[in-house]
Amino acid sequence: MMSFVDPKQVLRKMNLRDDLIAADFGCGSGSWTISLAKILEDGKVLAVDVLEESLSALKGKAKAENINNIKFVLADLEKGSKVEDNSCDLVLMTDLLFQVEDLKFVLEQGNKALKKKGRLLIVDWKKDVALGPREGRILPEEIKLACQKLGLNLIKEFEAGIYHFALIFQK
Repeated sequence: MMSFVDPKQVLRKMNLRDDLIAADFGCGSGSWTISLAKILEDGKVLAVDVLEESLSALKGKAKAENINNIKFVLADLEKGSKVEDNSCDLVLMTDLLFQVEDLKFVLEQGNKALKKKGRLLIVDWKKDVALGPREGRILPEEIKLACQKLGLNLIKEFEAGIYHFALIFQK
């Protein structure tokens, strides 16, 4: 049965090694970050967000769950990610792209952060569902085209619950 997006289920489909370095762009309250950090026991997760409050709340959650492999990065992704180029095996952009003004720039930031053969996971709102944001939703086709122009190859596409789609690209 399809449900609301479940980070654990989506991440499970990626067959991740536990020693990867990942960045969660626009981590917000951190449900994806926490799920990812639990999988990457021997790796590291960079939690990137523009709001100090979100990062502070996430720090509290991580401490409460005794998770120590998260690094917190305060950054406006539309000005730069502050993530080192070619440093990540995985970049997540979940419920992020509908909020950005400059899709191309934000995708470029993700691409720059990825190592060769690194993967980009995008999960965002489907265009025609009643729940979620009213404005800014982006069609998967727009994202695919923008990523293709950056040299990213689509390797998987699937529904991530009844309200979201998921796209996985590889550098």
